[in-house]
Amino acid sequence: MCRALPGASLWGPLKELWETVDGAVLRRQPESVHLLDLQLKKHKPHFLSLFKNPPKSAEQREKVRKASTEGIAIRGQQGSRLLPEQLLTEAFILSDLFDIGELAALELLLAGEQQQPYFPGLTRGLVAVLLYWDGKLCVANSLRTLIQSRHGKTFTLDLSGELVALTTRFTDELMNQGLTKRILTLVSEINVTREFERLQKERGLGNEKHRKEVSDLIKECRQALADSLFSWTCQSPLTKDDTLALIAHLESVTAQADGSLDSVNLALVMALLYSLDVSFVEQGTEDREDLLQALPLLTERQYVSAVHSRLMDGQAWKLPGLQAVCRLAWALSLRVLSQLPQGSALVEFTEADEALADQALLGDVFLFMKDGILGCETFGHEEFYIRRLHSLITDFLALMPMKVKQLRNRADEDARLVHMSLQMDSELPSSLRKDLDHLMILIGDFYSKDPFGLELGLEFWCPTESLQHTSLQGSYLGMALQRPPHKQVVLSKFVRQMGDLLPTTLYISYLRMLKGLANGPQCAHYCFSLLKTNGATHSDNIQGVSGSPVSWEHFFHSLMLYHENLRRDLPNPDAAHYRHPPLRGITQRELEGLTSFLQLLTTIITWSENARLALCEHPQWTPVVVMLGLLQCSVPPVLKADILHCLAAFGKSPEIAASLWQSLEYTQILQTVRAPGQRQAAGIEVELNEIESSCEEYPLTRAFCHLISTLVESSLPVNLGAGLRVPGFQPYLNFMRDSVFLPFPTRAYHRQAEKWEVADSVLEVFHKLLRDYEPQPSDFVQEMVELQGEQVPAHKPPGHSIMFHLLNDSPMLALCLSLLEEGVRQLDTYAPFPGKKHLESAVLHCLCLLDLALQKEVVFMDLLRESQASLLVSPLEQLLQGVSPQTRRADHIVSIARYLYHSSSNPEAAFQSAKILRRIANYPNIQMRLVGDFTHDQSVSDKLMAGFVECLDNEEAEEGTDKEDDSEQQKKVARIRHETQIHILNLLITSLELKTPNLALYLLGYEIKKPVSSTNLQDPVESLNTACTTGVLLQRGTEKRSGPVLTQQAPHLAELCYQVIYQLCACPDTSGPTMRYLRTSQDFLFSHLQHLPFILLTNQIAALSQMSWLMKTAAIELRVTSLNRQRSHTQRLVSLLLDDQPHTQHTADGESGMEEETRSVSGFLHFDTVSKVRRKLLSVLDAIDFSQDMPELLQLDFFERTQIEQVISNCEHVNEQGHTVCNVKLLHRVLVAEVNALQGMAAIGQRPLLMEEVNSILQQVVERNRVRRSLSAKRHALQSWRSLVETLLTACPADLIPADDRQLIIRDLLLDLHDKVLSEDAAGELMPIVAGAVFTLTAHLSQSVLSEQQQGLGLEASSGFASIANSALHLILRKLLDFILCTGGGYQRLRAHLYGSLLYYLQIAQKPEEPDTLQTAGKAMWERLTAPEDGFSKLQRENLAIIESYGKSLMEVVCRDACDGHEISRMLALAVLDRILSIDRQNQWLVYICNSGYLRSLVESLRQDDAALQTLLTPQPPLLKPLYIYESKMALMTRVAKTGQGAVELLRCGLVARLMECQVFDMVPESDAHRVMRDPSGFIPSPMDRYRQILLPTLRLFQVILTSTTMNHQQGAAQVLQWLIVHADTIQSLLRCQELSMGALQELSLLTGIISKTALPGALEMSGEVNSAALMEFQGHINRFQRLCLSLLGCLVGSERERLLKQVEIAAPGDSAERREEMEVAMQQVCANIMEYCQTLLLQSSAQAQFSICLFSPSGSEPADLSSTLPSFSSSRAPSLGLVLYLLKNSAADFFRFHQSHRQSLGKLQSLHQLPPEELKELCQGLVSGPGGVEKISSVQRSLLAKRRLVQLINNRAKLLALCSYVIETCLFVLWRHLEYYLLHCTPTDPKDSLIPGAGLFSSLQTCFGNGGRGLSLSRVSQQDLDLLKSDMAAGFGEALQRKLLDVEGLYSQVRSRYTFIQALVRRIRGLLQQPKS
Repeated sequence: MCRALPGASLWGPLKELWETVDGAVLRRQPESVHLLDLQLKKHKPHFLSLFKNPPKSAEQREKVRKASTEGIAIRGQQGSRLLPEQLLTEAFILSDLFDIGELAALELLLAGEQQQPYFPGLTRGLVAVLLYWDGKLCVANSLRTLIQSRHGKTFTLDLSGELVALTTRFTDELMNQGLTKRILTLVSEINVTREFERLQKERGLGNEKHRKEVSDLIKECRQALADSLFSWTCQSPLTKDDTLALIAHLESVTAQADGSLDSVNLALVMALLYSLDVSFVEQGTEDREDLLQALPLLTERQYVSAVHSRLMDGQAWKLPGLQAVCRLAWALSLRVLSQLPQGSALVEFTEADEALADQALLGDVFLFMKDGILGCETFGHEEFYIRRLHSLITDFLALMPMKVKQLRNRADEDARLVHMSLQMDSELPSSLRKDLDHLMILIGDFYSKDPFGLELGLEFWCPTESLQHTSLQGSYLGMALQRPPHKQVVLSKFVRQMGDLLPTTLYISYLRMLKGLANGPQCAHYCFSLLKTNGATHSDNIQGVSGSPVSWEHFFHSLMLYHENLRRDLPNPDAAHYRHPPLRGITQRELEGLTSFLQLLTTIITWSENARLALCEHPQWTPVVVMLGLLQCSVPPVLKADILHCLAAFGKSPEIAASLWQSLEYTQILQTVRAPGQRQAAGIEVELNEIESSCEEYPLTRAFCHLISTLVESSLPVNLGAGLRVPGFQPYLNFMRDSVFLPFPTRAYHRQAEKWEVADSVLEVFHKLLRDYEPQPSDFVQEMVELQGEQVPAHKPPGHSIMFHLLNDSPMLALCLSLLEEGVRQLDTYAPFPGKKHLESAVLHCLCLLDLALQKEVVFMDLLRESQASLLVSPLEQLLQGVSPQTRRADHIVSIARYLYHSSSNPEAAFQSAKILRRIANYPNIQMRLVGDFTHDQSVSDKLMAGFVECLDNEEAEEGTDKEDDSEQQKKVARIRHETQIHILNLLITSLELKTPNLALYLLGYEIKKPVSSTNLQDPVESLNTACTTGVLLQRGTEKRSGPVLTQQAPHLAELCYQVIYQLCACPDTSGPTMRYLRTSQDFLFSHLQHLPFILLTNQIAALSQMSWLMKTAAIELRVTSLNRQRSHTQRLVSLLLDDQPHTQHTADGESGMEEETRSVSGFLHFDTVSKVRRKLLSVLDAIDFSQDMPELLQLDFFERTQIEQVISNCEHVNEQGHTVCNVKLLHRVLVAEVNALQGMAAIGQRPLLMEEVNSILQQVVERNRVRRSLSAKRHALQSWRSLVETLLTACPADLIPADDRQLIIRDLLLDLHDKVLSEDAAGELMPIVAGAVFTLTAHLSQSVLSEQQQGLGLEASSGFASIANSALHLILRKLLDFILCTGGGYQRLRAHLYGSLLYYLQIAQKPEEPDTLQTAGKAMWERLTAPEDGFSKLQRENLAIIESYGKSLMEVVCRDACDGHEISRMLALAVLDRILSIDRQNQWLVYICNSGYLRSLVESLRQDDAALQTLLTPQPPLLKPLYIYESKMALMTRVAKTGQGAVELLRCGLVARLMECQVFDMVPESDAHRVMRDPSGFIPSPMDRYRQILLPTLRLFQVILTSTTMNHQQGAAQVLQWLIVHADTIQSLLRCQELSMGALQELSLLTGIISKTALPGALEMSGEVNSAALMEFQGHINRFQRLCLSLLGCLVGSERERLLKQVEIAAPGDSAERREEMEVAMQQVCANIMEYCQTLLLQSSAQAQFSICLFSPSGSEPADLSSTLPSFSSSRAPSLGLVLYLLKNSAADFFRFHQSHRQSLGKLQSLHQLPPEELKELCQGLVSGPGGVEKISSVQRSLLAKRRLVQLINNRAKLLALCSYVIETCLFVLWRHLEYYLLHCTPTDPKDSLIPGAGLFSSLQTCFGNGGRGLSLSRVSQQDLDLLKSDMAAGFGEALQRKLLDVEGLYSQVRSRYTFIQALVRRIRGLLQQPKS
């Protein structure tokens, strides 16, 4: 009912006591003996002073009175509390009411307040009343259970010796302290009426339910006390005083109104009977001697004498019958004693046994046993009552045969007297005694009920012939040859002799006795034989008159005679008055005889199938025909009803049922065919309407329903009544619906209960019909049958008709619903009323009908739609929303739901109700309405809520393993309660998936009117709420070592609970409140996770699912607590899951003492010796078994395998959990139909074999379903495990797990995962998840190692590279490669994960970026070569060795994946190749790729890529996949080209030729000016960016090829030049670029780089066979490239450059610093490239200055403002030398700027930890995206980021410095060559001279530049120009500049190469400029 909480001493601790006792004795929990011992020591006073309350005291009263002002300390809570006045007043009332101490009363009230949510609608006072009695009951129950566990003479509970010794010792002590008398006093003192009067006066009683609960508790208390005494006497004898006290108590006992004892007194009577019992002496048990020693009857003389004198005492008791029973029992005990050797000493008493027996008989002992003892309703509930009464009866018959004989003689005598007085018509003599009559009736009544299936009646049957029947497994089977026990012989003689020459007065009693003794399969058989043999001896006597009157012969002969006689009086159906004529045939006495006989016959054939068949097929008797004949005669309805019941028993055999249907139809018991002229109906309908209605009794109708119900079960005849009417069952259904069911509420009933009996019997038929109905397409087609020559519509199957009525607003549905309302109204009164059992049964049938209709309606309506028939139906769930005529509200569903409130009394109704609600819950629109209906009326809403809570929180529910195991009612009920819980949880799960408001949220106590997330869940203490219940359900037992009880006892239920909790946590609305609640009030996750993994040997699947949901919830919790920075919570969970140090057990405050003791007992101590334990996460992984036994293929002899597989796949569907499973029932139907369809003799012979094969197919399918469920559970568990691991590593703050632990944890996880997945039998379905997990783990491993190195730890450590040892890393690599190889050809997507992992792994050995300090170059070459190998290169080398050990197989797999297959795996495989090639110094992989043709294949595939890439340049691209793959390919080829060998190979494979064919390079998109189709998220790049992504990789590749092929440079250069020329237009347009963005600069830097290496005059001669025309064209292209390149210089020097950099800052202010750096580098690069180009051109044209070509015009002035002259930079004018000088100046200035900044950054890097936080923040800004991003990261991260940024800056500056110095050097060289030429070799042209160029100088120039335009622009160099040039240059190249340049050399070039180069050039230029004019 409710949980025990610390507090009220009158309830909480007692509840705990009961749970301990129950757990130890009844549930046999491990480790419970010790706990029990502790509890018993603690509670001994409660048992010694049973039910005594703590006394009141003035001191307490005072204390409580002050509690409102001064506060009061309450047990189990810290501090003192102030309590409101109201509470104190109530406490005083309670204290006076129960006469208990004031403090106890106060505690009780507080406990009541705490428990209130479990009792909706009750105040705390009323709950306190319940708790008071519940506490008492706990003590009484504990006492009873402890006594039951004793060892003794009657029964045993099979408990451990230790436990039995403990309880025996304890109870003996109690008994010695006077327990018996205390119990007897309490039983007489406690009285429900008296208690109720007291409570009524103080308003201590609430609603009906409360009254019922209080009275039940009080009754149960008395019962438990009486049972304790009874259990004691069953096991051990009472002392003399106690026995006498018991007898004294019984003397004053009175009977109830109907003459029977109440259950408490019955228990006490039975206690006395057991204490006087010696019959156990006859059983030869092994401890018989010990028991005899303990028996005071044998050992204590005064015990016997005291009891004897007390019972012989003439004083009459209040119940003389009870006195007689005790005397009889004593007499029989004395008789047994007299036969024992010990009895000789007691002769004076044992003599009196006869006298006692006579006294008992005078006291009508048998009559009292029947009325007083059997009449008590609880008699049949206790097996040992039944056994004791059985021994009493049989002992009397066996031990006192003379008494029995006397009884018989007396009866014969009386019979004669009666006979005489009847003949003389005088009145009956007064002295008649009916003892034998009573005895027989007692035997009949006693044995006809056998609730435990004991078949005790067998003792009356002595097997005469050897019964070798297979159907009978009797206790004496096969032992027939041995002599049966004496007692059995005597009893069987009694049965036979009583039947001989039976006086008529005893005839009926004897039949009733036989009916009782025939109750049971074997008894029935013996009885059948007896009746057969009785008649057989007289078979020669034709009339059968003098045969024994008790034989089949006699019975059936009489029946036939009655039938003959009565048939003559058959009334004419047309006679106007259809009434019974005066009965000629049957007197009242005969009627009784007939009914007795029919009942006997019914009993025998119900139990024995052989008897059924033998009687039915008997040729002379033909019982079925005769009985059906009698039904047509005019006999009383009662007799007809018995005949129908008898026919129903015959109908249990399917063979008989089929013919019975035909006979029924033929005799027209229910008139189904009207004769043409017949005015009036006949048959049962008339009987019902005219006779039964007027008598107001309906036995016939009920019997008819029963008969139909039985027949329907075995067969439904389709062609019933064919030929005379439309064949089928329809008329019977119509009669039952229209004449029986619909009018039943309005008929009059003499006996109120019969109303519900009628409803129950007819609804049972409907239920069976609908249950067996499966909608078929044929049901919806109107078929016609021919009847007397015309076509009439055929009947549909009865189930169809019922469905149709339930899916319409029909009277039948309305009546069912009103019956449900009536039912719930009656149950709500909690009062007993006549017919309650049948009402409950009828209600159950109604609920089942609705459930079946909801279940079948989907198929039904689908078929109806397809058939296009004109039936109109509405879905039932909508009809249920109709308005009820009684309440005028739409509350049908509410009525159904209210049955949950009665789950304790009606578990089945609650179960069906839950099922219906669950089906309805699938409709979202109805959910919304339901929430409204449920909350509409507060009191109803409370009840509903209470109902749900009660069902969920039921302690009696048990998960049954098999359905067959329902033999015990209790087990069955427990299973039903469990299934109810399952349905309710599924209802919650379904509802939670729908939108709010839904039922689940209402039931779970969330806000429905307000936003859900505003809910504040409390414990069930303050808000009634099933969420808490769900939590509480699971919470039970988490403190114990074995883990949550529920996961073991009800695995499936636990799984659903976890799922509900997960859904609540995962749904954004409910997540907040739920997680808060679980975290604060339950510490739910921690307490459950510490019990992982759950291992259930019986139900592995459920265990896995439980863990899955729990881990998913844990993952959410970790994420949420990390986000909210609740560190301690996160920390606890993390350490719980990951620690490998053993935990100390957690103890709650205040319990530590007890825990300590327990711990030492259970031997937890061995933990302390273990140094390491398995990490929780790993042990969970261990619990997931990767192997999966697959069912082997079917071996079929008859069916075709492929067809069967087809059928199986047709029967598959996706179930609620989302598994695809095969519907076994459907498959069974299909297969059986297939077998039935076979015709011919052969098929019939083969049928058993076929059915066997069908069976094996079904078993196979069941196994397959199990395998699928198991695999899916494993997948689910693995997924949850993975998400938990990923959350732990990703979402939790990194510093919770130190780096070294982190790496070890990841190592363990990785190795374990691999071990499991690489085992032989790992299931392939689990691999993808494992691969995903491996990927994440490797990523984290790599990240962790890298971050550890960045922090500068572990690099120098000798053991290995990081905290994780190298050996471990190698192991991980090996496993990873094994995994890749074991996936073989399939699983390509899976390998994508593994390639990703491999890349992350290889990244570990990659050297991080180091700052370029510009000092390193100083070291000598030798130093560098002999330096010790660092960790990185060592690891890299070892990695490579491992990879190479795998040889070709690994290469093959990776290369194959790189060349084709799924895009992502291709990209990753390409990346893996790239990575391996980069570390493969021996070039083995490279050789393999080249030789095996994979490289050529990659090059060839560029052709397909071209087409795909072209589609990418449309404004709205379809997919970016081709782009990524192309980039990966290019990256790989670039990697290949980095070695000379690879570059040559690429050229040989025709790479450049392929790229020349690609047209995508010519498709330059329009510039981004009109960005119409920009992707708002910025993920999809603009068309121009996409184009660059295609072009840049190609340019880079060319650059690498050009660099690598320096030896045979010419071949590469020529090919690349051809590519440039093929795409010349594009290239030129790019070089002319108007808008210099970042992308454009990158393009330019690469393009100029390539051009500077290829577009050289000599490049073309290489390609040999080019004809001269083409050569001319090429030459033109080259010139154009040249001019464009030079013109670019102007754009990148001076103010123009500043303008561009400004522009960037304006465009993207956020990340401007980095962009600016990139742009600076790109610009410097372009300048360097162009200057290099100039230098190369100059050098190539000739070695001396005088024949050199001129690239710059002789003008020394610096361009004033380049931007103004930009447009005029036409290709015709050469740029001036001043530009070069300008560039030189700028570069020198830049150089110093960069050098300064480089030095600063280096300084910062060295003193990183001393930098102020502001500066750190600023440094990080560039690397963290988003505003406020920097704020969020930890300080460690921050310094790491700052360090990275500084290294970036330093290296950037180093690059810029290198470029600057290179530009300076080339500028100086170009300047010097030009000045040398102009100032020394050039002959100026005077304006006077002709314009024809001089032959000498320029002729060489013209040949060089085919078109001569270049010469033209230089041909006009006048002397004046040269002078100006010289003066300008002298001015520009001043002292300051020269000094600067020399400084540059000093600062930089020293460390690099070419030292003194600048010095030399500066000197020469200075020399030229200072040269005197010639």
